[in-house]
Amino acid sequence: MLNHAQKGKTVKLRDICQTLQDIAPLNLAADWDNVGLLIGAENSKVSRAMLCIDLTPAVLKEAIARKVQMIIAYHPVIFKPVSRITAETAPVIFAAANRGISVYCPHTALDATDGGTNDVLADTLDLRDRKPIEDIFAADECKIVVFLPDRDVSRVTNAAFSAGAGTIGGYNECAFLGMGIGQFFGGADTKPTVGAPSEKTAVEEVRLEMVAPRKKIAAVAAAIRSAHSYEEPAVDIYPLIASSTTVGQGRVGKLPRAITVATLIAKIRKTLGVDKVLVAGDPKSKAKIEIAAVAAGSCGAMWKSAAAAGATFYLTGEMRHHEALAAATAGLICVCVGHSNSERIALAQLAARVKSVHPQLETILSKTDRDPLQIV
Repeated sequence: MLNHAQKGKTVKLRDICQTLQDIAPLNLAADWDNVGLLIGAENSKVSRAMLCIDLTPAVLKEAIARKVQMIIAYHPVIFKPVSRITAETAPVIFAAANRGISVYCPHTALDATDGGTNDVLADTLDLRDRKPIEDIFAADECKIVVFLPDRDVSRVTNAAFSAGAGTIGGYNECAFLGMGIGQFFGGADTKPTVGAPSEKTAVEEVRLEMVAPRKKIAAVAAAIRSAHSYEEPAVDIYPLIASSTTVGQGRVGKLPRAITVATLIAKIRKTLGVDKVLVAGDPKSKAKIEIAAVAAGSCGAMWKSAAAAGATFYLTGEMRHHEALAAATAGLICVCVGHSNSERIALAQLAARVKSVHPQLETILSKTDRDPLQIV
């Protein structure tokens, strides 16, 4: 039975998705991630949305009982490709879809964005002059340039956009067009659209520029070539370096004043609502911390970058044994609060940001969502 929107004011799902993309642009997500709207129809109506970290059977049962039409689940409910969706093979996905409950997952896009998960976690330490531990660099984004006749512009741009090009932050179908003169000399066996074989030809052309994630470049280039009227279209691809200093994974910054490890740990426990934490290094160290770093989730491998940025204290969700050992040996105090405990603190702020754009939408936090591991 479908869970239809409650009577009263509603919001189109596509509008909520656009707001979430404005908050956490999907092109900021790691290339291995699966973010965005994973279940649902964009033209459906939503009056109540529930936020959680993990969409478990218990959380879905709660969502049904609380009559929500949308779940914003931080972790992707669909991560690896699935070959079939049945009540037996993918019970949560099947049940959510069957009930008409849409699911949107921001994950690493929310981690990297300005004001996202890592900034909220950094707020627990009141970090100042903060910056990402790891910036988003060229490996994630490219610019693709193609030269084409004016009559091809609409067809080629639409093909490129459909393949994943042209998204900048919360804006879609972004492109730059400039006019110029292109020239070529075709060999005897060529079949040029303009001019003739064995003849030098000059023609007015449009220079079309768009950005695209590196993982979609091959598909975008193929779409451009398929829609292009030239026998051999000129397609150039340039890697880009991000100019922003506010987006990226993790955060490192200065504390308002130098304080002890014990004081920081007490602050973390109180703010995150956890009774116990795991500590690599000496929790009773009398050394005072001036520069600290945070990274939500499973970011043990990032400790080297945190230390290289000057941090002597590192807060994360979880670390592997040898990562913790190496970090402690290097003199870094590491505190692990549990994977989702380091992320859940961001949900309330995300709910408030979505509601500020859509005041008629009710946003609630799951009461059953919790970290699967407890220290007892």
